[in-house]
Amino acid sequence: MDADPTPLLSRFSVDAAAHLRRDEEWLARAWADPGTRVLVLEGGDPVSYGWRAIMAKQSRALVTTGDDPRLVFVSPGEAPEGERYLLGSDGERAYFAVRSSGDLAPAPGAEPASLREVGALLDDRDTGLMTRAVALANWNATHGFCPRCGSTTSSAAAGHVRVCDREGSEQFPRTDPAVIMLVHRERDGREEVLLGNNPRWPAQRFSVLAGFVDAGESLEQAVVREVAEEAGIVVESPRYLASQPWPFPRSLMVGYTARAVGETERTDDEIAVTRWFTRAELAEAVHAEEVLLPGRVSIARTLIEHWYGAELPGSW
Repeated sequence: MDADPTPLLSRFSVDAAAHLRRDEEWLARAWADPGTRVLVLEGGDPVSYGWRAIMAKQSRALVTTGDDPRLVFVSPGEAPEGERYLLGSDGERAYFAVRSSGDLAPAPGAEPASLREVGALLDDRDTGLMTRAVALANWNATHGFCPRCGSTTSSAAAGHVRVCDREGSEQFPRTDPAVIMLVHRERDGREEVLLGNNPRWPAQRFSVLAGFVDAGESLEQAVVREVAEEAGIVVESPRYLASQPWPFPRSLMVGYTARAVGETERTDDEIAVTRWFTRAELAEAVHAEEVLLPGRVSIARTLIEHWYGAELPGSW
């Protein structure tokens, strides 16, 4: 496996064009250009659906069916009304997203699909654009009010800023850092990896450990704390491997490996079962479907296969 793996939702090929987000003349020209490509995201009324359902809906766009799925774009003139977000420019055309107010209807050769479903199947351009679009849609949908005074906010900077309608203060997209770590050890001359099962999952689902970073805490401190809390394992030497946006709704998953060196008191019940696997044991369990690993769209799968040294079959 690649010594520096790139998680699938971290792929991109279109420049974010951050310097153009406040250039109103350029934005107007780009929106008037029929060559501009617009990705339409599903939307809806949060009162009717609830915020959790809205987050799922807003990760859906039209994707072509078949063996080589691609995002379906429209021109600005064909785009529905709704908040628009600049996704970037490749030098030849601009890319926007629009969060529509209702459901997406299937089109000939295309069906609505979520980022979770197709993020591992799209190419670098489409994965990067859809990930950015979903992240912006989810942030804008949940920040309609000013955290300082409670007044309404309006979208600005092509969807990358929200401005308080009362006091003019600016709010920028929020990202919640979370660590996700593959814990390993050497025992009796054999390398082993630790995987856990959440009590809400089916018994055969296993993954690496993860958790949000506390206020005033470094990423490395969070790795040590989360492993101790969830598994009762003491780790040292956390080593960064890769990161991945996870816009459900706004996380950044920071991937580490960490070496187990002892045991400690376990202080929470987020993990029901933990198991140590050698490479041979993991391969046998996965091939027998006794263990199901996370889907390829998740950085968890990247961490596991990087340790294993090759791709493994099956997923949730």
